Amino acid sequence: MTAENRYPRDMLGYGRTPPVANWPDNAAICLQFVINYEEGGENCILHGDEASEAFLSEIVGARPWPGQRHWNMESIYEYGSRAGFWRLHRLFTDLNIPVTVYGVASALQRAPEQVAAMLEADWEIASHGYKWIDYKDHRREEELADIRQAIEIHTAVTGSRPRGWYTGRCSENTVDLITEEGGFDYISDSYADDLPYWREHSGHNQLIIPYTLDSNDMRFAALQGFNSGDQFFSYLKDSFDVLYLEGERGAPKMLNIGLHCRLVGRPGRISSLKRFIEYALNHNRVWFARRIDIAEHWTKQHPPVPEKLVPSKMAKSTFVETFGGVFEHSSWIADRAFEAELGPAHNTALGLHAALVIQFRLASIEDRLGVLRAHPDLAGKLAAAKRLTSESSTEQAEAGLNSLTDKERTLFVELNESYTKKFGFPFILAVKQLQKKQILETFKERINNDEETEFLQACQQVERISLLRLIDLFN
Repeated sequence: MTAENRYPRDMLGYGRTPPVANWPDNAAICLQFVINYEEGGENCILHGDEASEAFLSEIVGARPWPGQRHWNMESIYEYGSRAGFWRLHRLFTDLNIPVTVYGVASALQRAPEQVAAMLEADWEIASHGYKWIDYKDHRREEELADIRQAIEIHTAVTGSRPRGWYTGRCSENTVDLITEEGGFDYISDSYADDLPYWREHSGHNQLIIPYTLDSNDMRFAALQGFNSGDQFFSYLKDSFDVLYLEGERGAPKMLNIGLHCRLVGRPGRISSLKRFIEYALNHNRVWFARRIDIAEHWTKQHPPVPEKLVPSKMAKSTFVETFGGVFEHSSWIADRAFEAELGPAHNTALGLHAALVIQFRLASIEDRLGVLRAHPDLAGKLAAAKRLTSESSTEQAEAGLNSLTDKERTLFVELNESYTKKFGFPFILAVKQLQKKQILETFKERINNDEETEFLQACQQVERISLLRLIDLFN
């Protein structure tokens, strides 16, 4: 197995049957607010950075100023700490709504009054990294050093080690590094789902609580964003309504709302946030939670469960041994599938079936004929001699083909001989959950097909048989 042939991204997730969240008090939705505290941790010459900040501000088209302080940018961030934070603090404490803070460690260090207010309000303070900078070009060891410094400063400033992590402007290594560092109940550098999920890395199952960029006030400072509080309120309301309805129908989700002191903390925007909170408060079955509360709940309700079969992580010999018989006596299909791209999406019966079927369909006509010819006759000589594969033997027995009357056996023999003589391969039918009468009727019908039609029919049946076998293996 080579790394090039293993696709690391999980494009399936929970699929069509997400787990029932079981939120406390049978809540139909979990509503969670994040306040990003970044002011004082942004790019700034005073902080030893190479250039000024250019991200998420009121300055349209802002660019970094290499080697120069950007006074206007600095003052916009200062507004967040001086005014916006306190406006948000009053709003959430007055309404008694729990909050998670993503706190940049260097920013928290410069904000003793704000940190004291967070702690007094019993807000969770998760880590937002050491500095509010972009880590995409950092070497692993450089980023790891900042991670450890963030933990150290955060612990010293708040009095406790952070249990949650969100870098935001992360690298491809961030989630792996945080998982390897350990000690975190959750990581939020993901936007991949409406529910928490487990991610395995280096033998450790790490809980991921996805964050959001859409129901986020950052869109006040982004292209194709919100230009009024009404737009923000409307978007939050629509998001809430859709997820609340899904929850009422038995599939509860969570809604994350991301906030920034310098953005929604402006007077022209915060009223829309207040209207939304009051709207949500007027609904029953809403669980207002901190992210650490979600992590504790999910860990208890939905702990990681080891997968029975993980095809994408198997060695080749194990893979071929396990799945080589799915297509009757045609292990070359499993061999080719192994050498092709496999990933998390192929670690289910349907997913792996797709990978195997692709190789079958890409094969030459002669190779596919070989697969068809490898199948035994239904109720034929091999069955009588008990020389079928265990899979074929079980399938035929479940359909009652091992207990035929003499008349039925004679009829099957005659049909088998006529069919094979006409098409050059045995009659193939996925007999699972079929009875003898249905099988015979289908046999009599298909024997009248032309060669091209029947070849396609037989191939479809081979594919169905392989799927049924995989479902049995995964169950």
